[in-house]
Amino acid sequence: MADASHSSARPRLAARRPIRSGTALALALCLAGIVALVSFPRIERFFQRDAAEQAAATLSLTVEGLTGALNRYAPLPALVAERPELAQLLREPTNAALIDQVNESLRQTAYSLSASDVYLLDISGHTLAASNYRKTLSFVGRSFAYRPYFTQALDGGLGRFFALGTTSGERGYFYAAPVEEDQRITGVVAVKFTVDSFEETWRAGPATVLVSDLRGVVFMSDREDWHFRALRPLTPQARAGIEAARQYPLSEVTPLPTERSALGGGAELWTIEDPGTPSAGYVAQTTRIAEAGWDVTVLVSTGPARQQALQMVAIGTLLTLLLALAVTIYLQRRAQQLALMAAQTAARAELEARVIQRTTDLNEANAQLQQEVVERRQAEQQLRKTQAELVQAGKLAALGQMSAALSHEFNQPLAAVKSYAENAATFLERDRPQEARENVGRISALTDRMAEISKHLRNFARRPQDAVDRVQLAPVIHDALAVMQARIKHAEAEIRYTPPAAPVWVRGGHVRLQQVVVNLLSNALDATAETEAPVITLEVTQSGEQAVLSVCDTGPGIAPGAEETLFDPFFTTKGPGGGLGLGLSISYNIVRDFGGTLSAHNREGSGAEFRLTLACCPDPEGPST
Repeated sequence: MADASHSSARPRLAARRPIRSGTALALALCLAGIVALVSFPRIERFFQRDAAEQAAATLSLTVEGLTGALNRYAPLPALVAERPELAQLLREPTNAALIDQVNESLRQTAYSLSASDVYLLDISGHTLAASNYRKTLSFVGRSFAYRPYFTQALDGGLGRFFALGTTSGERGYFYAAPVEEDQRITGVVAVKFTVDSFEETWRAGPATVLVSDLRGVVFMSDREDWHFRALRPLTPQARAGIEAARQYPLSEVTPLPTERSALGGGAELWTIEDPGTPSAGYVAQTTRIAEAGWDVTVLVSTGPARQQALQMVAIGTLLTLLLALAVTIYLQRRAQQLALMAAQTAARAELEARVIQRTTDLNEANAQLQQEVVERRQAEQQLRKTQAELVQAGKLAALGQMSAALSHEFNQPLAAVKSYAENAATFLERDRPQEARENVGRISALTDRMAEISKHLRNFARRPQDAVDRVQLAPVIHDALAVMQARIKHAEAEIRYTPPAAPVWVRGGHVRLQQVVVNLLSNALDATAETEAPVITLEVTQSGEQAVLSVCDTGPGIAPGAEETLFDPFFTTKGPGGGLGLGLSISYNIVRDFGGTLSAHNREGSGAEFRLTLACCPDPEGPST
């Protein structure tokens, strides 16, 4: 009876197995689809809000930069308007000599203020003088009575206006202030600054920035194809206002179709459908600069948020399908013979144990890698700290080596100060104030000399910063020579150095680069200690994108075989007490941090030459465009 019962149960199990397995798989697929459809919008919205927070931070920095520039230029027109020669020119508009004088004065003012243009208008809006009087498209003789900033200044207020220059063709922000004489407004001074530098900065960032006026016209953006695009339709009154003030070329003011929806927390979702380009979605954060009438908007593409949401949904769907597959396999295996089920259950348990063991091994390996990363970072930090301490120790050691010469350098003027002071007292007792006054003047000059020496030593001894920026090479050499002056004088060495005719800007740090030059000078003085009439030559050359400082001496040169180990730590050819052998090694590592090279070789005849090569940087004082 038992056999019959078992034999009848197997067919029933076999008949039911496909139904259960197929049903489980179908349910899993439906569940995965429902989870994906329901969760995707919520997950995407989560990542969009995260992008909105990033956009808010970028917006805050952008607004601070724009507000700072507006506040910096706002008081300038009123200050320039107080100059008496401007009021005189408004009284004597045909005075040719006065016109030339005011033109040049405004040109120098524009240069010193880093402004694009500074110009003077009479009460009719006619330009009498301008900083760009030398240019072909000068403002001189042109009328700007149609500009709102002119009429605002004539009313006695501060004129503000953003527009495309009708003469220069450059976009800029205008400030204007009245010129008053005897409580009467006789003219207007206007100052213009351009906005290209802001857009260049924005292009380097991950977000898109646009600035629009109250009419919704974009006049600043890191995307040039959006300049003068309207975010909303312009009314006839708005178009008439733009045309009357000649603010923008109306032919270029075209719509930028934008669909907006609220995201929450002040953020919006923008969809921009620009003709000729694919539709693009953005997370937008907007704020208003009230005093300028600007709306500043930061746009972050929604593409990364959608991609992250798709990845999360794909992972969830895959996990659901894997779970469904596991359930299906479980239902299929359960319907098999008891012996086979037991064997498969044991095999699955063993597989799971191996997976757990493998996972544990991977976690341990990951933890070990993370620990190694932490240890390596700590070692790098310790290395930099040690290097900085060695730099400081090298500078203090250099100061120690110069102590005898510095003592003489200070004692000599101190003795002279004492002598002059005693003589001044004697002159005063003998009623000879003129001679006493001359002695006091000499004491003051000697005190200034000692203060200058002390300042150079204090700057040399301070701890350097880690930042690497552009630095001018000539002041670095000058400060290094000032620090070493006492030792150079004590060694009776001749320094042959002609500063470069034009500024040479290199990549580095002033204090650390000064340390390198001091080390090279100290090394040259040590090398020529036994030389009669020692000569040290410094020469700066520039070739392409590199600048080279050569330090040559008339000593015996580098010993044979020492060139390969010259820059190794603790390598020195000096006797006991002559140094630790760290100066050249520290200098080598400092120059390498700057991206440069430091090399040495023997010169033809006698002496050694050390060549310091650094990358050139553009002159920050170049002419503005």
